[in-house]
Amino acid sequence: MKQQRYDVVIVGGGAAGLSGALTLARARRSVLVIDAGEPRNAPASHVHNYLGRESTPPGELLAIGRGEAAGYGAEIVEGRVASAERLSGDGERGFRVVTEDGRSVEARRLLVTTGLVDELPPVPGLAERWGREVLHCPYCHGREVADRPIGVLATGPLAVHQALMWRQWSEDVTLFLHTGPEPSEEEYEQLAARGVAVVDGEVAGLEVADDRFTGVRLASGRVVAREALVVQARFTARSAVLESLGLKAVAQEMGGVVIGSYVPADPTGATEVPGVWAAGNVTRLTEQVIGAAAAGLMAGGAINGDLIAEDTRDAVAARRRG
Repeated sequence: MKQQRYDVVIVGGGAAGLSGALTLARARRSVLVIDAGEPRNAPASHVHNYLGRESTPPGELLAIGRGEAAGYGAEIVEGRVASAERLSGDGERGFRVVTEDGRSVEARRLLVTTGLVDELPPVPGLAERWGREVLHCPYCHGREVADRPIGVLATGPLAVHQALMWRQWSEDVTLFLHTGPEPSEEEYEQLAARGVAVVDGEVAGLEVADDRFTGVRLASGRVVAREALVVQARFTARSAVLESLGLKAVAQEMGGVVIGSYVPADPTGATEVPGVWAAGNVTRLTEQVIGAAAAGLMAGGAINGDLIAEDTRDAVAARRRG
């Protein structure tokens, strides 16, 4: 790290963080991005629904973003932030950020874009196929498994909704009830009307041959051939840095069901702690990559505006002092 104090330190170097860095660096702010190198979409082969970058591999998109931000002067370093705190000395303003290896820097403003962790159901084999044939978002992966045999693993009351959603991409969809609740009569009718098969019994594991997912193995020993399996992951915000500043993650509900946790922020990314912004999946669990990038842009603009206001107040105070 070349200097100890920056206009903005960004914690997290994914789409949101790099977009914020690009915005702020173009605004001639000194910017440091500290990235732990754990992008949520690393297991995926391509990024989708990103206009102008459709089907770009996730690592390639990040490399492009780093190059663009660095081209305007942003510094990007590898590291994991352990904590952040507000400076409390006489006349001091801003924050101190400390990494796990003991390095520290100061910043006038913070932008936290640490994302989330996908917590998968406890079924053997899911984690190894995550982002490949084990999927959760039809808009991210539906086209790539269109017209193929798809399974939906029920672990909660949203499973029927998932099955009906994925039916848009394939006529061969099977709902495995597993540990999910029994569908209602109305839901059974909807599934039957759309041709979605329903299989009772818990799932014991996945069948894999030649490094390809081939089917779902039930506890009874029966194997149902499938080529993709949809699960409902729990989306847990990586909120440790924000919590060190006094912010708390709260539960996110969908249809009355808790699907994860997030840290609240306003539309610009501003949190309840003055001087601290958040963007991307840490504050919006269902945001896709292009939305996270847009949120980083919005936060970067808001942070720069806040710094301009502070610069102006300082200039007026200096002028009055003569």
